[in-house]
Amino acid sequence: AVKGERVYGEKLLMKKQEYRGWSPERSKLGAAIMNKMKTMPIQKNSSVLYLGASTGTTVSHVSDIVQDGIVYALEFAERVFHPLLELQTRRKNIAPLLADARKPEEYSWIEECDVIFIDIADAQEIEIFIRNANEFLKKAGYGMIAIKSQSIDVTKKPEQVYKEAESKLKKSGFEIIQKINLEPYEQKHSFVIVKK
Repeated sequence: AVKGERVYGEKLLMKKQEYRGWSPERSKLGAAIMNKMKTMPIQKNSSVLYLGASTGTTVSHVSDIVQDGIVYALEFAERVFHPLLELQTRRKNIAPLLADARKPEEYSWIEECDVIFIDIADAQEIEIFIRNANEFLKKAGYGMIAIKSQSIDVTKKPEQVYKEAESKLKKSGFEIIQKINLEPYEQKHSFVIVKK
């Protein structure tokens, strides 16, 4: 979307048009793609609520995909929010939000979205996703969840954490489309795609 720009030192490649390298070691979505993600809910005209945007590494790739859409990039930590603001000055389809994903009422003005992407280190990650999905996800919209087992419960085996997370999602009316193990790129991480 922004010619000649590197966001995190990635390679740029010219072949009729410009392409950016996408490191699976720096992006859970990149790791999911490398590990045979079958469904890509994020499209050219999608509206995406991205919870846990950090400095914007993966957000920048989502921005490239949704050229005719928008990415509501929510981040709680002020320290990493400033690079996200800087990124937005060059990528006009990113709307940075300094807010707490546990409190959707803080950003209740945003539209219903086609996709909610969540990548946060919180024991309540699944509940936070469900709360936001109930508020902001369109009917038949998709969720993309990077499940960090060690953030949810360090005392349980990752497989048990994943199973419990999937059970909560199903009970809340979500269909599991695909489960992807993110190793070797991310240790003790799973990536789940769900549909409302």
